[in-house]
Amino acid sequence: QLQLVESGGGLVQPGGSLRLSCAASGFTLDYYHIGWFRQAPGKEREGVSCINFSSGTTNYADSVKGRFTISRDSRENTVNLQMNSLKPEDTAVYYCAADRKVFGRCAVAPARYESWGQGTQVTVSS
Repeated sequence: QLQLVESGGGLVQPGGSLRLSCAASGFTLDYYHIGWFRQAPGKEREGVSCINFSSGTTNYADSVKGRFTISRDSRENTVNLQMNSLKPEDTAVYYCAADRKVFGRCAVAPARYESWGQGTQVTVSS
């Protein structure tokens, strides 16, 4: 059974950094696009970044370009999201999700993804 588990969330001061991980079990990520999404209270879920696990090509939302970096670890079957220069508006529950695709550039659109993790809370506050 396909399962995604996020980890690495927490409380950080503005300007700080966090590294989120998305670990997959029950399947190899080689045949998937993996995306990171976030949802703040009272707001819709929005795309943050994604990666084509096979090719390594990436995509980012404008709000995080230059601050966040997505990467893959084939040996560990995980996708990581390094978040630097965090702002209070980055506060949200962060989710990873899988879209079964091998080719093409991934999309930071939640509707494209079929399988979701449970989320990890990120709070940016002084």
